[in-house]
Amino acid sequence: MKRILLTALTAMTTFLAVGSASAEETRHIKPSVPPLLVIVTSGDAQVQLMSMVLTMQSAQQGAKTNVLLCGAAGDMALRDAPNSVTAGQPLMNMSAQGLMKTVMEKTNTKVEVCAIYLPGKGLDQSALIDGVTAADPVAVAKLMISRDTKIVSF
Repeated sequence: MKRILLTALTAMTTFLAVGSASAEETRHIKPSVPPLLVIVTSGDAQVQLMSMVLTMQSAQQGAKTNVLLCGAAGDMALRDAPNSVTAGQPLMNMSAQGLMKTVMEKTNTKVEVCAIYLPGKGLDQSALIDGVTAADPVAVAKLMISRDTKIVSF
């Protein structure tokens, strides 16, 4: 009887030790955060700013963030941008373009304008701020149809 009890206690101790090591190992595994595609089309300055606020928050929480600017929102990417995207908004007196630049500098967020934005405006790549490029429709479509991608539109 003592031998059975001793064997059972040894087995239980071994099981608990292995279980504890596994639990300790898994504490360091970060959960996978899906890619986030933020599509901004609104010309409204507050909507544009809020899209950048949420992009920044998402990136800071580990999301692989991508921004696609189309239509009036494409103006956020212009070197010679209109006042609507450079004027500070309440509460922090931050502009949509200013926060977008900060997002690009502090995170790995990729910012692109729609492929037809520049030709539609009669402009070329030199009109865009540093770090922003024209989107490749094939790459954007691939991101959009990926099962893992979350898409948010403003």
